[in-house]
Amino acid sequence: MSELCDLSAIEQRRLLATRETSAVELLDSHLARIEERNPTLNAVVSLDPSVGRAHAEAVDATIADGRDPGPLAGLVTANKDLTETADFRTTYGSPVFAEFEPGFDAILARRMKEAGAIPVGKTNTPEFGAGSNTFNPVHGATANAFDETKTCGGSSGGAAVALATNMLAIADGSDFGGSLRNPAAWSNVVGFRPSLGVVPNGGAGSAWPALGIAGPMARTVDDLALLFDVLAAPEISDPLSRGMSIPSPVAPVDRPLRVAWSDTLGGLPVESDVLEVLHGLRDHVETDLGWEIVEAEPDLSDADECFHALRAWTFSTDALLSSLTPEQRGELKETVQLEITEGEAMSAADVSRGLRQLKSLWRRSVSFFESYDLLIAPVTQVSPFPLEQEYPTSVAGVEMERYTQWMMSCCRITVTGLPAMSLPAGFTEQGLPVGAQLIGGPWGDVDLLRAAKTIEASRG
Repeated sequence: MSELCDLSAIEQRRLLATRETSAVELLDSHLARIEERNPTLNAVVSLDPSVGRAHAEAVDATIADGRDPGPLAGLVTANKDLTETADFRTTYGSPVFAEFEPGFDAILARRMKEAGAIPVGKTNTPEFGAGSNTFNPVHGATANAFDETKTCGGSSGGAAVALATNMLAIADGSDFGGSLRNPAAWSNVVGFRPSLGVVPNGGAGSAWPALGIAGPMARTVDDLALLFDVLAAPEISDPLSRGMSIPSPVAPVDRPLRVAWSDTLGGLPVESDVLEVLHGLRDHVETDLGWEIVEAEPDLSDADECFHALRAWTFSTDALLSSLTPEQRGELKETVQLEITEGEAMSAADVSRGLRQLKSLWRRSVSFFESYDLLIAPVTQVSPFPLEQEYPTSVAGVEMERYTQWMMSCCRITVTGLPAMSLPAGFTEQGLPVGAQLIGGPWGDVDLLRAAKTIEASRG
């Protein structure tokens, strides 16, 4: 029974539908894997098997009654610890909220439960999702599944590691500057940042979020699409929600694609071990798939300034962070305090400039994709670094001046507004995973999934 958790989510769902297994058996298999791997990796936090068992028994009873248990029925999951949940604490990785019990489910968590998913806890994250290294003073650090001395990235690091080790079948995450993409790249799984409005924003913050987006994570493109379709339904309470129908399974593309390729996304430093793996993928795409590769990238001027300005503004105006007393704010980690302080120092003109840059970057990206079907670039500029190191201070010999500077290969794509994903590309000589960042055209989420499925299927 311990092998059930090693099957794809699609296969687990099929076995449940044909009654070759039960939701309780699927749960027990995943709990056994959690017991085996989680003590050293620390990916799943606030674990409560009794909650999962109650949901699994309800799914089995629904099936026994001949009723539809939902598209995610029996699939074991855990929501990111930035997502409010009724059944588990939501700490945001912060000592200020170490015992916080929301008493309600955020839209994303509610949708997954209503679709039959089996929640067993939360997945670990950095404090308030700041930085791509999953550690916090409440739950500790999450280690890389392929080398426990290395980081798994973040901020959806717990989700990525739990998927990589088959502790969970599917998982959600969120992405501001790469939080769905970075940990997926370093865990050999798939992380998808959708187009704005596809996955609804149900939080207490701004109704018009500029950068932060929730999205799905999984081990395969088809598994991801299964969850994505549930998350992508329209939501009347979100004024930006547009909804999108996501096919499952995903059909590969039916013609050669014209692919823009960029090693540096505007001159960023990238370590040679990352590029070596990506160039192997490039050779495969060009030679084996017959896709046309062209060295090209969108005009990303102003992207860094835009990202840093709107990031600081978002932190400083966040409803939860704004409610803290000065004493509570002083308990936050230094980088979170930095973002709040910088955001508070911004003028209305500074924010307006950032929003104008965002609009300009979108328009340039729209124009760029008139000539290409897909853009491929690095997800990360480095391979996983030591777990105890908060962030890299240099990349390919270039000094990093800020804790997010080494992540700009993702941040620059964030401000284009385009859908993007991390797809497993291979491993370095040290056995560490590398992800390829696949970027689709405007509102091209489904086309992006189809391109990814084609690469995945051709490489195994």
